[in-house]
Amino acid sequence: MKALIMALSGLALDLASSHRWPEQGWALLQLLLMASFSQAEDPMCRQRGDPENPLLSKDGDFILGGMFSFHSSWEDRMDNYTHKPMPLQCTSLNFRDFQFAQAMRFAIEEIDNSTDLLPGISLGYKIYDTCGSVARSVGVTLALANGNEIVSVPLKAPCTRPAHVQAIIGETSSSPTIAVATVIGPFVLPVISHFATCACLSDKTKYPSFLRTIPSDYYQSRALGHLVKHFGWTWVGAIRTNNDYGNNGMATFTETAQQLGICLEYSVSFFRTDPYVKIQKIIEIIKASTSKVIVAFLSHADLDVLLHEFSYHNLSGYQWVGTESWIFDSQTAKMDIHHILDGAIGLSIPKAHVTGLREFILDFWETLFSCKFKELKSSAEILRECTGREDMTGVQNSYTDMSLMPIFNNVYKGVYAVAHALHNILSCNKTCNKNVQLDPFTVLQHIRKIHITTKEGDEVYFNENGDPAAKYEIINWQPRGNGIVEFVTAGLYDTSLTPEKQLNLQNESLIWARNTKQVPVSVCSEKCPPGTRKVLQKGRPVCCYDCIRCAEGQISNVTDSVTCERCLPEFWSNERRDACVKKEAVFLSYEEIMGALLTAASLFGACMTIGVILIFFKYRKTPIVRANNSELSFLLLFSLILCFLCSLTFIGQPSDWSCMLRHVAFGITFVLCISCLLGKTIVVLMAFRATRPGSNVQKWFGQTQQRLCVTAFTLIQVIICIIWLTTSPPFPSKNLIEFKDKIILECALGSAVGFWAVLGYIGLLAILCFIFAFLARKLPDNFNEAKFITFSMLIFCAVWITFIPAYVSSPGKFSVAVEIFAILACSFGLLICIFIPKCYIILLKPEKNTKRNMMGKKAPNSL
Repeated sequence: MKALIMALSGLALDLASSHRWPEQGWALLQLLLMASFSQAEDPMCRQRGDPENPLLSKDGDFILGGMFSFHSSWEDRMDNYTHKPMPLQCTSLNFRDFQFAQAMRFAIEEIDNSTDLLPGISLGYKIYDTCGSVARSVGVTLALANGNEIVSVPLKAPCTRPAHVQAIIGETSSSPTIAVATVIGPFVLPVISHFATCACLSDKTKYPSFLRTIPSDYYQSRALGHLVKHFGWTWVGAIRTNNDYGNNGMATFTETAQQLGICLEYSVSFFRTDPYVKIQKIIEIIKASTSKVIVAFLSHADLDVLLHEFSYHNLSGYQWVGTESWIFDSQTAKMDIHHILDGAIGLSIPKAHVTGLREFILDFWETLFSCKFKELKSSAEILRECTGREDMTGVQNSYTDMSLMPIFNNVYKGVYAVAHALHNILSCNKTCNKNVQLDPFTVLQHIRKIHITTKEGDEVYFNENGDPAAKYEIINWQPRGNGIVEFVTAGLYDTSLTPEKQLNLQNESLIWARNTKQVPVSVCSEKCPPGTRKVLQKGRPVCCYDCIRCAEGQISNVTDSVTCERCLPEFWSNERRDACVKKEAVFLSYEEIMGALLTAASLFGACMTIGVILIFFKYRKTPIVRANNSELSFLLLFSLILCFLCSLTFIGQPSDWSCMLRHVAFGITFVLCISCLLGKTIVVLMAFRATRPGSNVQKWFGQTQQRLCVTAFTLIQVIICIIWLTTSPPFPSKNLIEFKDKIILECALGSAVGFWAVLGYIGLLAILCFIFAFLARKLPDNFNEAKFITFSMLIFCAVWITFIPAYVSSPGKFSVAVEIFAILACSFGLLICIFIPKCYIILLKPEKNTKRNMMGKKAPNSL
């Protein structure tokens, strides 16, 4: 020390000689004086800064610390850092926290008077006023940990000693509690809060010694999200306190809201010290919004400031959703004279009762305040003198209000948790071992392990994060007469139950904003009804959308569907697009007009053919019937009857047998028909060749050869059909592509090769028949059948050539109708072209029905 003084003295002389004394000399002089005085002091440990003195204190064997904001604010000051700052000047009495302190005193007094808990041990307390200041809270924390006494120690001994208190009860709000837990955490001194709910305090890596008797906001924020979702509010606004309590709580609520499909139209922060411009901006945002629900994650002090301005701007009619900080605060309800918060709903700590606590608080009030202080009228701050003869139990103000009994109970449980931990550490039975050396870590470990039940039946225990079990009552503000608001319990939210049972509400007892029984509606877009789907509006939250009708063939059968589901292939959407109905099965039936007409035409053709047969049979001996092989004529007529009737197999609902029958019958009957025509054509050619001298053609193409020819041609088609049916036969199928809303019942070909082989063979025979008939058209005969066969084959080929594009382009049952029409057209063409002229001669010109006329060189004039 002497060497330091000599060095500083030498430096001072140098400065004086160099004329720099005015600038730096005084600073060195002060260092010299400090060094000289410090050399004269005795070695001791002294707390830096001003000492913090408790507002309330009591000695005992073990001391508990208490930290409460008896004042909610302090006077602003301007520090210029040229002199030591003055202590904070606290303002605005906060009777709420004064009540919390009395709850702590009551619990300690009750424990001291107990013979079962800590027998022979007295608990003391030191309760400090933190004024709502984080800096003051940190200073108080260090004072509770170290004490304010000056302790003399040997020169080289460290300034260390055991903790001054065994545990700290407090703070009330989250932000100062975070500061306290951060500072005291390394010393593992237990801190038990009764009202700090920030979810961040559950992080044991940051706050190892923190515990609380109120649930974490993690559960409250999620519960608020489920409460909002329960009432169908998907478009809400949010206001939060701009501190750890509001910001962390709202962050968890926002995350939960996103998971539940709830959107925030706006989310603004506010602190009671913010300028008026900030309040004005919040009011403008609310007025411009379309949401009717406001989630307020606010402290009661911040809401009180906003409530005054909201009343001035008449922001009524909004549905408020609140937290435990203000939802059951009677002082906030008294301030709401313009009924801004009427019908508010929110979460609160379950109601509680501590026997004797109310009387204890009122007795303390009467003793301390009746003649020494003035009564404070809550928000109006009107003072009047006490007479000293008043009955304090009848006074109604913030201090005598017991609506915060659940929080008083939290303080009460925190004190009892510490007491039971000490009881276990000291191995108390009838007496306690006072010789046990206590250290904060041991006390903390025992507090974490306790699981007790209070005299009121409340369980007290902490989970691995230092939190209690989360259970909330759902409170509804219901205005009564004379401006009184009743806090009605409308339900319960219990996190210990299964998710579907956690929220339990009695909706019929609720009253909403504007004192109505109707649940408010707060959505960005109305619900999309079944039959529509949601389409997000560009640039807006997911809760804002348009309802678009589902496309054809798609449905949505739930409200607010995101997508439309496509119906199964055999189903189609109904007109409302909310259900799939079975598609109409479409096929050519006998009941419909087109089917009936085709059936009539088929039957008429068959009957007409039968009539021709009867005529031919009656006049079978006449020359015109006997000409060109009457046997082939009758066989041709029979095949025409089959051709007419085979068209009936195409009408009606397709089945396995009808699908096979229609194509086989069509193929074989037409081949039989054309084979007969081919035989007739060949007969004409052979007949004229046989008349030439030396010709023996008639010998090689007699009636037997004609029968064999017809049989052979027909047998080939039969073989083709048998191969087709045995390999891949036609089968009924459902055409789901042609029409979107109908099922076309049709016959699938099975094997396309087989189908085209049948048609190709018919076409081949038709072409041969046409060629032979064309070659025989000019042969001399008054009734040369070759001419009519040629003409009938032209009709036949023309019909089937036009049939192919018409068949391919015709949809559904119309393609079947085209095929039937082609069959009937060909059948009628053959019947009319070949047999009607003969019937005309037989019936109307019998004079021409002679052999001589038939052998004439000229054709009949009529023909």
